[in-house]
Amino acid sequence: MSALICGSMAFDTIMVFPDKFQNHILPDKVHMLNVSFFVPELRREFGGCAGNIAYNLHLLGEKALPMATVGQDFASYADWMTKTGVSQEYLTVLGDEFTGQAYITTDMDDNQITAFHPGAMGRSELNKVPTDAGISIGIVSPDGKAGMIEHAEQFVAASVPFIFDPGQGLPMFDGDELKVFIEQATWVTLNDYEAAMLQDKTGLSPHEIAEQVEALIITKGAEGSLIYTKDKRIEIPPAQAKNVIDPTGCGDAYRGGLLYGLMNELDWEVTGRIAGLMGAIKIAHAGTQNHKVTLDDVKAQYAEQFGHTF
Repeated sequence: MSALICGSMAFDTIMVFPDKFQNHILPDKVHMLNVSFFVPELRREFGGCAGNIAYNLHLLGEKALPMATVGQDFASYADWMTKTGVSQEYLTVLGDEFTGQAYITTDMDDNQITAFHPGAMGRSELNKVPTDAGISIGIVSPDGKAGMIEHAEQFVAASVPFIFDPGQGLPMFDGDELKVFIEQATWVTLNDYEAAMLQDKTGLSPHEIAEQVEALIITKGAEGSLIYTKDKRIEIPPAQAKNVIDPTGCGDAYRGGLLYGLMNELDWEVTGRIAGLMGAIKIAHAGTQNHKVTLDDVKAQYAEQFGHTF
């Protein structure tokens, strides 16, 4: 079995602001916002939703196939993927573009302000979902708009079940476009902020969305997650992190665990806990792809936290 992970590959420039944004943004002045944050800590990491999700699913021992368009500056990222063993088979290099670039500032409350240059990601429609590669499951994560639309259509045409994970790409779509994604998808996953935005744009409640898919998964950070199926709502307790270092990429780690559970036909209670545990493991490390665990490590931590194994 293999998972085709459609989405962005990006270099993440991560800056840590040693204070809280709320102390420096005046609510009555947001119409003329002009702020500067002193960030003494800066790192450049390998990231992007497709890269991060694939990295986490690969740690869990499954075949992860990221599909993305990347730029002329991708060589160092390619070297990293070779080192970690993540497939590059479905990456397309565009010599006249830069790889996506994310500039992320995180404060002490784990709030984030992100600026993103899409670069090659804006031409993601150049990639096509393969029909002869034995793909068993897919995910449409944040990417170029045309690419997200076409890849969802291609999964449907190929009869490949897939997760719709709009993430930070959600504002690109209007309500009708989002309704089409929901109709096409097998599962939908969002964080709680994105879920509120999706409901506002479509007018659909979580229960109404769950009526159209096998499950709607909403992550709530340190509060765990909620999984809505057609007949029930499942509350997934949070996994406890050993340390809280960097929230960047935790949602992608969760999605890696989610794909693992689906690929192994585990029930939602177990799948949600594995996904949450992957997020907790990631948050204890700086960057999005610097945590190193094996499936046996994850099983041991799962048993320690939840009192049973999978």
